[in-house]
Amino acid sequence: MELYYGIGAIAGICILVLFMGMMKQKASVISAFILRGIVGVVGICAMNNFLESQGISVKAGVNPMSVLTIGTLGICGFALIYGILLYRFL
Repeated sequence: MELYYGIGAIAGICILVLFMGMMKQKASVISAFILRGIVGVVGICAMNNFLESQGISVKAGVNPMSVLTIGTLGICGFALIYGILLYRFL
């Protein structure tokens, strides 16, 4: 019986180590997503102010969908949002 407890303890520790490794990778992905989202919101505000100072009446809204787009795609998502708005402006 003691042999089975030892094998179970070793298996449990191995599973715990694998779980901790997976969580470390997921934390990296989540923190990168959050950082891109925050930088994207600041970029939208800055771009809206710049375009307004140039007399262009195109403004992107800060909403969950735009934050999700920029958080997922990064700079490409930022360009996508303003590309769609500029296309609609024409």
